[in-house]
Amino acid sequence: MNSSLVTRPSSLNFWCVIPAAGIGKRMGSEIPKQYLELNGRAIILHTLDRLLAHPSVNGAIVALSRHDGWWEHLDTRYAKPVTRIEGGIERCHSVLNALHELALHADDADWVLVHDAARPCLAPSDLEHLMTTLAEDEVGGLLAVPVRDTMKRAEASGRVVDTVEREGLWHALTPQMFRLGLLRSALENAIEAEQLVTDEASAMEYAGYQPLLVEGSTANIKITRPEDLALAEFYLQQQEQA
Repeated sequence: MNSSLVTRPSSLNFWCVIPAAGIGKRMGSEIPKQYLELNGRAIILHTLDRLLAHPSVNGAIVALSRHDGWWEHLDTRYAKPVTRIEGGIERCHSVLNALHELALHADDADWVLVHDAARPCLAPSDLEHLMTTLAEDEVGGLLAVPVRDTMKRAEASGRVVDTVEREGLWHALTPQMFRLGLLRSALENAIEAEQLVTDEASAMEYAGYQPLLVEGSTANIKITRPEDLALAEFYLQQQEQA
């Protein structure tokens, strides 16, 4: 069920974008991973639950494949608007399509939180921390966690070429939060230059900005492989009991 976006009067407006046009080949599943069941509900619904539960979030846009046949069977009735739009070939195209739709209803100065559909374990405290930290930031930023393991660079055969200094390295997570106008412009420029950036922070970096890293929880995993489902189930249970 889709709703029309309605901008709420506020000094700070926050919108969510969920790119979900991929199929997740590494899961080895017959259906896209965002529709796999987790604790009795589709993964993408858990993700929407976490985002839309925040009182400052106005609504969400979900970018899906043109051939997606699963979304329409979900119960997507929320108190806030959830709008489906057609995604693109790559993540950057899907996010840009969503931003074009959002621009019809929102202001360029509004904040956009782009979050992976397959990250259902986003802690409410992490979301609040990100939004509070970046609310007055000139650029925006993203949740991330510092690299703690020894990092190796390998050649094509899989043999180690060298050991990478981990100091200053972070694992990029989502949500990634930027102003609507700035992010739209950055993605347009990157795509025009044939730079198929893999996340929104990369597009902002390509445009010359320095996004802020906001430390989040390692529980905010992206479900990529079959074994991740059990881990996500554990994290959700832990969060519900907290």
